[in-house]
Amino acid sequence: MPDVGEGLTEAEILKWYVQPGDTVTDGQVVCEVETAKAAVELPIPFDGTVHELCFPEGTTVDVGQVIISVNVGGDAPPAPAAPVTESVAAQAVPAEAPVEAGEEDEPQGRQPVLVGYGVAAGSTKRRPRKAAGEAVPAAAPAQQAPVATQQAPVSVPGQLNGHAAGAGRPLAKPPVRKLAKDLGVDLTTVVPTGPDGIITREDVHAAAAPAPAPAVETPAPVQAPAPVAAPAAAPAAEASVASGARETRVPIKGVRKATAAAMVGSAFTAPHVTEFVTFDITRTMKLVEELKSGKDMAGLRVNPLLLVAKAVLVAVKRNPEINASWDEAAQEIVLKHYVNLGIAAATPRGLIVPNIKDAHDRTLPELSKALSELVATAREGKTTPAAMQGGTFTITNVGVFGVDTGTPILNPGESAILAVGAIKLQPWVHKGKVKPRQVTTLALSFDHRLVDGELGSKFLADVAAILEQPKRLITWA
Repeated sequence: MPDVGEGLTEAEILKWYVQPGDTVTDGQVVCEVETAKAAVELPIPFDGTVHELCFPEGTTVDVGQVIISVNVGGDAPPAPAAPVTESVAAQAVPAEAPVEAGEEDEPQGRQPVLVGYGVAAGSTKRRPRKAAGEAVPAAAPAQQAPVATQQAPVSVPGQLNGHAAGAGRPLAKPPVRKLAKDLGVDLTTVVPTGPDGIITREDVHAAAAPAPAPAVETPAPVQAPAPVAAPAAAPAAEASVASGARETRVPIKGVRKATAAAMVGSAFTAPHVTEFVTFDITRTMKLVEELKSGKDMAGLRVNPLLLVAKAVLVAVKRNPEINASWDEAAQEIVLKHYVNLGIAAATPRGLIVPNIKDAHDRTLPELSKALSELVATAREGKTTPAAMQGGTFTITNVGVFGVDTGTPILNPGESAILAVGAIKLQPWVHKGKVKPRQVTTLALSFDHRLVDGELGSKFLADVAAILEQPKRLITWA
């Protein structure tokens, strides 16, 4: 499992596009995974025949774990390990893993895996097999239905952890180290059960368990953890729904988990202030219809959001201090001389905010094309992590849900976010008479540490003024 999202430590396998025995070629997409930021398709970097899929769909896998093995030569593929449950698949217990003839004596070359990750031969030697009485995990596979397997020749801890197997520092991947830190467990006191002496999540949890935990060492209780393996959770939930249960529990992971953490961090870090303005947007709606029939915008998507985005870009130019961020570590306000315009998008996997890079330099047709591509990619779940990085200002269109307005929470690292409400035909005083007009409400939330009320008010008033009199797109630009 490669690091597909700038330091993310795990990803969920959403779909396999190949099966054991299938032939694959360099660059072919073999699976789709979901990280905390987006869904990503993973290509295979070599030619060969799929030997084994190490994890089933729906499994969350740590970065660095082998998820697929491919036979790239003409020889028969290595024999797979004995089946293990999902909860212990990552450990690849050496006691159960068959060793190829001469494997421990002959150096192995680099074994290819996904997107640049692999195993290089080194001075590290395999740990000796455990005696029959010591192979405690051996009882678990006999109890379980096969879910995932790990081929014996794969050995990755030295590269994944950044330390040689013989080093004094305990072997553990970054997510496991963080877990140990959170639980207050000293890794030097943990007994590793993973391949080549690597410490796994289960090892850390076992070390953090209360005093009665040592009783698990007896032969009978060893099999007790089997029923609580990860795969059992999903069927239980499905069964409870089918039997008319009053509650359903859904695991918090992926985009939803990342969004929750970001929103909590933003809400309790930046002091939010929200201001509102209600105005007549009739002229902008007429301009939208004119642009739709014009030759310059032929074939492009034209809607109110497009002109709102253009109005925001013009207002940022008039009030450049609104486009900034707060650097707590350096105690500085960072003024951005570019606008990466974020558009909040609701997807089946949760809320994401991809952004249009350098939106301030784009013409209206270019902005329309970029918006269309952004929305289409988000709906397909193909938004890349890079597309969601580096945003400077965000627009969220709650009006599409029939909502008048709201108090949006800042996207972390940004100073302001604009919520666009529903556009409705309402009675409005126009030229001294009450007439039916298209009316909407904008809400601007901003970080009061770096945006004063005056600046926030001027910016919001400018956006409303442009949309009320769209000719200002020309005169103010």
